[in-house]
Amino acid sequence: MFERILSIILPVFCIIAAGYGYARLRGSTVKADMVGVNRVSTEILGPLLVFTAMAAKDFDLVHNAMLILAGVLIAVGSGLLAWPVARLLGYDMRTFLPPMMYNNCGNMGLPLAALAFGQAGLSAAVALFMACNLVYFSLGIKILAAGKVQAHGASSWKLLLNPMMLAMMFGLVFALTHVAIPAPLFQGLKILGEASIPIMLFALGVRMRDVTLKSWQIGMVGAAVCPLAGLAVAWALDQVLGLPAAQRAQMYLFASLPPAVFCFLMAEQYRQEPDKVASIVLLGNLAALIFVPFGLWLGLQA
Repeated sequence: MFERILSIILPVFCIIAAGYGYARLRGSTVKADMVGVNRVSTEILGPLLVFTAMAAKDFDLVHNAMLILAGVLIAVGSGLLAWPVARLLGYDMRTFLPPMMYNNCGNMGLPLAALAFGQAGLSAAVALFMACNLVYFSLGIKILAAGKVQAHGASSWKLLLNPMMLAMMFGLVFALTHVAIPAPLFQGLKILGEASIPIMLFALGVRMRDVTLKSWQIGMVGAAVCPLAGLAVAWALDQVLGLPAAQRAQMYLFASLPPAVFCFLMAEQYRQEPDKVASIVLLGNLAALIFVPFGLWLGLQA
């Protein structure tokens, strides 16, 4: 079991470390180097990964319905469990709750699922990615934008039309209608999409260079609360949902993921204490070295 978990985790963190090392080596010029790479990854490769996973013949929306429900409940439940912690410690809810609800199911979750469970695992991870995005771009953005100027609130609708969300919507149409894409075309799109897996992890490592530890106290709390709250909700759901072994493992892996780097970008856009969110993201992703193996261990027990 330990060797299997290590074989899944080590390649992921090696690629992240390579991205971080490259950023440290190149210094401030790395931002300019990565602009085009990130644009291609977020606008073409990543969306194709999501679309081909959902449009694949083996993706069954009905089969994944309970897993999608679990993803929604984990995201919402993590926010609910984090709320009394934020209130007790005097944190701003708009700063603390959104990163607890939106974990790194894209940059880290999709590659991890692909390495751990293969194509079938990737399809399930996309279902969880869809669930998490639906919660964040509705409830999460509403919390983040509370009390802000109306113009920022309207931007949440624009976010729903970003390439990743559009790919998810188109993939949902293909999953529901079972329209077959010609095999050569589908294979080409699939190869392009899979190229995003190492690129997303490398870019995550590069981004970590810009995250600071100015607010390390809230960072340490958030790094622990996000996966622990997710795993607590996953454990409760495990008692009642009766998911198949493969989906059960996916649920625990999803629940153990750290806060998404995207939360930091959104905090900057909304001017909602981005330094504190940055610390939550950085320490959360470092803590993933502990919590992700633990989540995998829980999920693989069955």
